[in-house]
Amino acid sequence: MRLVFAGTPEVAVPALEAIHASDHDLVGVVTRPDAPSGRGRKLVASPVAQRAEELGIEVLKPEHPRDPEFQAALRALEPDCCPVVAYGALLPQSALDIVPLGWVNLHFSCLPAWRGAAPVQHAIWAGDEVTGATTFRIVKAMDAGPTFGVMTERIRPTDTAGDLLTRLAEGGAGLLVATLDGLEKGEIAALDQPTDGVSLAPKILVEDAHVDWTEPAAAVDRRIRACTPAPGAWSTHEGERIKIGPVTLTDPADGLRLPPGELAVGKKQVLIGTGSYAVRLGEVKPFGKKQMDAADWARGARLESGLVLGADG
Repeated sequence: MRLVFAGTPEVAVPALEAIHASDHDLVGVVTRPDAPSGRGRKLVASPVAQRAEELGIEVLKPEHPRDPEFQAALRALEPDCCPVVAYGALLPQSALDIVPLGWVNLHFSCLPAWRGAAPVQHAIWAGDEVTGATTFRIVKAMDAGPTFGVMTERIRPTDTAGDLLTRLAEGGAGLLVATLDGLEKGEIAALDQPTDGVSLAPKILVEDAHVDWTEPAAAVDRRIRACTPAPGAWSTHEGERIKIGPVTLTDPADGLRLPPGELAVGKKQVLIGTGSYAVRLGEVKPFGKKQMDAADWARGARLESGLVLGADG
């Protein structure tokens, strides 16, 4: 089939590469416009755009997919189908109607669970044991189109959102190519999503990533892992935000209890209290400094046991 791939961030690159390596004819790529990045705020092409250009594929960067110029360019490419991974813009019906076999999205959850922008983060935060990826035909309603295929992936106890998304991106790339193969051969049919079991996964904001040390240890752990690497979990110290990396759960049988947010500083580790039992801090990133082990941070900042994180913010 003639395909035009739509995607933007790094997580979409494995699918782009898998489609390029397949027997399908990848005739174009659609991605978001170049965006400011770094201290100099220079315009930088998206990871998908950069890889597509390396592969010698035509790249379209519309301000919005409703733009007539973009839709005319898409028609000129004559795609049979448009596979999509994390494109990042709402597709209007006028763009959906251009493609005979539709726009086929790879979504990183087992639909209808976790419809929305942050399915992986919400699956971890909710304490799900299993998640996955689903291919479906895009319709006007968010992530509600009929599905083609699904893969499952176990959520490991120490998975961050970044860890899990990396595995789903790799496995999902194969699922997306298999779906396209089935569509070309007429061997796959779309099935309506169930009306029960729907859950939503809105974008996680910086405010959501503020660690609440009064929550039980397991909930603190899940929030931090769900927000790693982005937007990054945080607390406060001396009026400044400090990024908090994944923590390590301790054995409740040890019986160590600390007030929420209070530190117990040792030579090789730093424990912090939660609403249940203490957890061990991993890496932290103080304001204006590099990321470091919590014990190194405590030693350099001359922190003492009894200090409470978050008490000032």
